[in-house]
Amino acid sequence: MVDVVYLIKGDDLMDVLQAIMTRRSIRKFTGEVITEEQLDTLLRAGFQAPSAHNIQPWHFVVVRNKELLEKISDFHKYAKMLPNAGCGIIVCGDEEKQSNRGFLVEDCSAAIQNMLLAAHGIGLGAVWCGLYDSGNLVEVMKDVLELPNNIIPIGMVVVGNKEKDMEQTNRYDDNKIHYDKW
Repeated sequence: MVDVVYLIKGDDLMDVLQAIMTRRSIRKFTGEVITEEQLDTLLRAGFQAPSAHNIQPWHFVVVRNKELLEKISDFHKYAKMLPNAGCGIIVCGDEEKQSNRGFLVEDCSAAIQNMLLAAHGIGLGAVWCGLYDSGNLVEVMKDVLELPNNIIPIGMVVVGNKEKDMEQTNRYDDNKIHYDKW
């Protein structure tokens, strides 16, 4: 059996179903930097994501440098909140590890979702900002982060201490459920 390191214990942990049902995208942050312990928890959650054939083709680029956060928010119109967040985690896929682009995107998306749930579970706010395949965002991000050719930026988790909680919503829709056939 593998020893799992839980850096946040006891009352600080949220039930997984509660986290799924109450997680909301947070775009307003206090500007307070997240702790090393919180960042480590988020990264560990990302690494625990499922991946096709367990290839785990992801890499995580943690951006905390204010100038770099500003630069990213300048070219990504949906990441204007980034400079006031604790950090941005750019989830990238390695095409040399996973040559199937569809699987690469799915695997990295699973890692992103794990990080979003982990952030919510430990009381942080987070939002997923898409990169792949949206206009020139992939190429600009590759240039800004000086990524190797085989590394593709898939998405960015903007995370920080939230300014306020968002109201819960119920998104369940019977009309979108189909059994056996359409």
